[in-house]
Amino acid sequence: MSESKIPYKIYLSEEEMPTSWYNMRADMTNKPAPLLNPGTGEPLKAEELAPIFCEELVQQELDEETPYTPIPQEILDFYRMYRPSPLVRAYCLEEKLQTPAKIYYKFEGNNTSGSHKLNSAIAQAYYAKKQGLRGVTTETGAGQWGTALSMACSYFDLDCKVYMVKVSYEQKPFRREVMRTYGASVVPSPSDTTEVGRQILAEHPGTTGSLGCAISEAVEVATSNEGYRYVLGSVLNQVLLHQSIIGLETKAALDKYGIRPDMIIGCAGGGSNLGGLIAPFMGEKLRGEADYQIIAVEPASCPSFTRGIYAYDFCDTGMICPLAKMYTLGHDFIPSANHAGGLRFHGMSTTLSQLYHDGLMEARAIEQTSVFEAATTFARVEGILPAPESSHAIKVAIDEALKCKETGEEKTIVFGLTGTGYFDLTAYEQFNNGTMNDYIPTDEELEASFAKLPKVGE
Repeated sequence: MSESKIPYKIYLSEEEMPTSWYNMRADMTNKPAPLLNPGTGEPLKAEELAPIFCEELVQQELDEETPYTPIPQEILDFYRMYRPSPLVRAYCLEEKLQTPAKIYYKFEGNNTSGSHKLNSAIAQAYYAKKQGLRGVTTETGAGQWGTALSMACSYFDLDCKVYMVKVSYEQKPFRREVMRTYGASVVPSPSDTTEVGRQILAEHPGTTGSLGCAISEAVEVATSNEGYRYVLGSVLNQVLLHQSIIGLETKAALDKYGIRPDMIIGCAGGGSNLGGLIAPFMGEKLRGEADYQIIAVEPASCPSFTRGIYAYDFCDTGMICPLAKMYTLGHDFIPSANHAGGLRFHGMSTTLSQLYHDGLMEARAIEQTSVFEAATTFARVEGILPAPESSHAIKVAIDEALKCKETGEEKTIVFGLTGTGYFDLTAYEQFNNGTMNDYIPTDEELEASFAKLPKVGE
């Protein structure tokens, strides 16, 4: 198709929106290693997860055989308020870079929560309501997940308790207030409201927190209050399943115009956006139907893929959650407070970790000042202020487009724009004032964290 026929924004109609989620694990020859009971070291059974997660979500978490799961009508009805989301041809960015590359981005910030997180939040809230629960607990890093979940819980009239990483709680008061407006209670983590929070504060006085800390607190509250369950915005298989709506829409939009991408790029913290974006493309790759270059981009200050160890580890700092085999920096690792984006989890999705370990995708770690340079370039020509998380993908997309400029290759690049950065203006202020810096953990710091990994199978 000629360039003039490809619009700036490719929209699917409501009738073209996918009606099922896709499970990558069904097509994986090497399945992700199972979650383990930290007490027995044995694979977790559904009945052991039931006190933590909603019943239906437990089944989705453990299901490695079903490729497609029908999306319940109530969730589809909610999705239609903001989906299908647009796939945008970045013509202005291409012109700015003077590259022969064709750049597309899937924009997930066109909803009240401002990010892709709502795709799974509404699903998890739906299953909690269906089970007859009173409410849910969760953690949030930069605040996108907490905002999305508070909105979803408001929709289904559920109580929502959010433990927000302390540094983000302090840096992003407006994100916090959106959650409260939707009816959620928001507590900075680690806090003195839970036993595990008090333990973490005793061991790490003055800590600015991490997602691992916040997860521990949220799980404790969920399991000690009748009628509550814990929900998580990333990492888990169930979340990647729900987020596959991103990639399914992206592929449908590309197919509509006969476009075949050469590379798919996504930011990576725990894996929700990346896993969702790449899902159908990775499925083709796993089935031998097509090949793509798939790139995970993570912050150099929290480099799970590129500097982590592939091992069993706790998903939380308090060591009360199941053990997951993943690329991890160690459950005791706490990112530097100067790290502005979300992407603060010490580990990576077990599914994505297995795919990376098998060489089916690659990873790059990027310093945050260069991330914000890319974000600024993008904002000035594309008219969207991107979230810091998304800007990691923007940085590598720009790098790859500039390589095409050097070689003359006309590659087609697709990246995920997970959300907007209008609640991240403190970080943008630091960048604009020249006070932002790049903190990269030393080998010694990582080795100290690795030393605390649980001894599994020894």
